[in-house]
Order: sequence, then C-alpha cells, then structure tokens
Amino acid sequence: MFWPMPKPVTPLLTVDCVIMDRRGRLLLIKRAKAPFKGQYALPGGFVDLDETVEDACLREVLEETHVKIRRPKLVGIYSEPGRDPRGATVSIAYATRVAAPKATAGDDAADVAWVKDWQKQSLAFDHAAIVRDAARLLAPRRQPRKVKRA
Repeated sequence: MFWPMPKPVTPLLTVDCVIMDRRGRLLLIKRAKAPFKGQYALPGGFVDLDETVEDACLREVLEETHVKIRRPKLVGIYSEPGRDPRGATVSIAYATRVAAPKATAGDDAADVAWVKDWQKQSLAFDHAAIVRDAARLLAPRRQPRKVKRA
C-alpha cells in the first residue's frame, strides 16, 4: 500500500452494544481479562480490518454472549481520551431490544447476565454513559394526546 506521507497514528476502533429486554433488563458481560477484570461491561470489542462496524457489533455480541441480534440502532460515537486504559480508542455504540434469549458467556466474557438493577452497577470503561444515552433512545415513545373538540 502506498502512503504519500507517513502513516498517521490514530485511535483503535471498537464497538459496544446495549441490549435490553422488554422488562428493562440489560445484557452485561463480566470481563474475563484486564482491564476491568471481573467488572460488568457491555458486549463489544475491536473492529477487524475486513469488516464493517455494524458487522463487528453483531460478531462481538454473538462471540461474547451467544445472542444473535439484528439491526441495532446507532447510539453514538465515544472518543474521550483515556476512555480505555490500554490506549486511545474510539467506540461506535449501538443499541437494540430483544426478547431476552438465553445468553451464555464466550470469548472475552467470564460470565453473562440479564441485569435488572443495571443503574446501580459500576460498569467498565465509559459504558455507564453509553447505557444512559441508549436508554433514552430505546425508551418507548409517548403518543401525543388527542384533544377532544366540541
């Protein structure tokens, strides 16, 4: 590959996925490795060179939880320097609702659980901020009240 200038040093690209069931429980993994070993985190990970970020999201969720999701919604991009103690990363976060299928830990996950009181948990990385943003996105939309006319 030809680069007309020195190849830039840039952050690594990751994906994270917020998965909620219809009862408001959040699917979380317990990290098997440092950083944040043993702490709850969202399923996610690094994007491979030969895949889209959307495909990376689906793959990482399947690898870590054995849950198959479809068409997650974009939550946002998280790029705060220092968000990952291993080095500079940018995460593209997604969210979806599912019918709470059985989940089992795999890949980088020591355990996986549907967590009801997720608001009280200390989450790894900046995942609490991602979940807050996703919860607003996934919240049921209120229908405007119809005004009765006389």
